[in-house]
Amino acid sequence: MKKLILSVAVSMFAAGLAPAAFAASTQQNKMKECNASAADKKGDERKAFMKECLSAKPAAAEAKGTPQQEKMKACNKEAGEKALKGDDRKKFMSTCLKG
Repeated sequence: MKKLILSVAVSMFAAGLAPAAFAASTQQNKMKECNASAADKKGDERKAFMKECLSAKPAAAEAKGTPQQEKMKACNKEAGEKALKGDDRKKFMSTCLKG
């Protein structure tokens, strides 16, 4: 019983850290890119550049969802246009997402 509780606790702890680790690595990558771009700048010019670079939103291509998310949006829209509900909607979504 103690092993089970310990296993569950470790799993929950690991799951909580995974998103934070991903966010930190994304921010670190952004910092590296901005730092490399600011190599020729000094003083206030560098500070201003770094501030703007680090606060910039991701490019449109990066902000776009994954292919699976795009497929889900398209299937969802099509199901809405057909006014499908309940089991019919589930069946349609399953088929649409597979194909």
